[in-house]
Amino acid sequence: MSRFSFFRQSGWVLIALTMSGGFMWAVHLVAPDPLGEGDYGLFNTLVPLLGFTAIPALGIQAILAQQTASALGENQLRQLRGTMRVLVGGTFVLWLAAVCVVFFAQRYILQQLKISDPTTLWITVCATLFMLWTPVFSGILQGRQNFLWYGMMGIVGALGRFAGIFVLVYLLGYGINGAMFGVFLGVTMALALSGWHTRTIWRGAAEKIALREWLAQVAPLTLGIGATTIIMNADMIVVRVLFEENTTGLYSAAGILGRALAYFIGPMAQVMFPKVVQSAARAERTNVLAQALGATALLGGVGALVCTVVPWLPLRIIYPPAYLAIEPLVPWFAWCVLPVTLSNVLINNLLARGRYAVYRWLVAVALAYPAALVLILGHIDIPSELAAFKIIVSILGTFGLLVLVVCCWFTWRTTEHGQSRPVKEGAVA
Repeated sequence: MSRFSFFRQSGWVLIALTMSGGFMWAVHLVAPDPLGEGDYGLFNTLVPLLGFTAIPALGIQAILAQQTASALGENQLRQLRGTMRVLVGGTFVLWLAAVCVVFFAQRYILQQLKISDPTTLWITVCATLFMLWTPVFSGILQGRQNFLWYGMMGIVGALGRFAGIFVLVYLLGYGINGAMFGVFLGVTMALALSGWHTRTIWRGAAEKIALREWLAQVAPLTLGIGATTIIMNADMIVVRVLFEENTTGLYSAAGILGRALAYFIGPMAQVMFPKVVQSAARAERTNVLAQALGATALLGGVGALVCTVVPWLPLRIIYPPAYLAIEPLVPWFAWCVLPVTLSNVLINNLLARGRYAVYRWLVAVALAYPAALVLILGHIDIPSELAAFKIIVSILGTFGLLVLVVCCWFTWRTTEHGQSRPVKEGAVA
């Protein structure tokens, strides 16, 4: 694989992500006013919650991308089809179990998240099923390095979300229910597109999978990648529970801008993953990690610098004037999210090479993060909400750095089983 090929494919996925990100941002141009600060804060809490419930899907996409990239013969394709069918059925059963939990805990959930209409919650629950299914098909696209339709899937999903929210919320005034139905519409469109373009893979004869061996692979992939999802999203849920409704809208605005930086440069890791899998399967050397890590650091640093110099600019473009009150928090978010973004590149490299020992440490850090948020916020006196928000984002940055240190150690200082070794691998991690 040439360096040109990597950056060409990364460039297309970056363009696609920019376009999908543009539609996602456009949601925040039309939603804040008709929703109001309270429901806007709820919207920006439920969307990360969807990300949490889809943590199993992260491992699903990774394992399917890994299996697809290394499927070099018909027998391996049959095993891949078997894996897909087990995943679709298994995630449906998992979703049904979650539906039962939500049904019996509905009153508590509505109270804690300050949701006035149960319909809002159940639209979110329905969207979760398609969130679980979409990575089954997007993982195939990623593994086959079909980045054209992999990128188009993101564009179509974001366009569907924006169109739904524009019509239902901005034009028709359906409020938070319309907003969450727009999210459901976007996920549905992405699922349909990815399913259609992988039909040649999932049709045909399949073999049964060795479930125990498969679970031994999918657990590290799910938990390893899911750890950064927790770190990126737990703060919004804690803020929603501990602070007033209107305040959460302001915090979520700064969070949207900071996290957008991570999503903007995420394609480097997505393009890198199947290439590392193939190079490992063929015992080839590759410098794709150095390319992805360098480009991510450069783009992330430039983005964080822009957020530091002109933090008011995106707020003025996207939000009503009242949201300018949160301007001081934007640079904090940008710099504190950057270590997590760099960690994602290293995590994808480690997991693509089957070096799973890192996932236990990542899970430990991820679980400690929300616990630290609740513990610190509950035991210190904070003079203002802005000061509290800066403490929350500082904790995010601290745990982001801790994740980055763990990833660096396992990338350059350990073997695939986690034992220490001298640093001497050149460009190959």
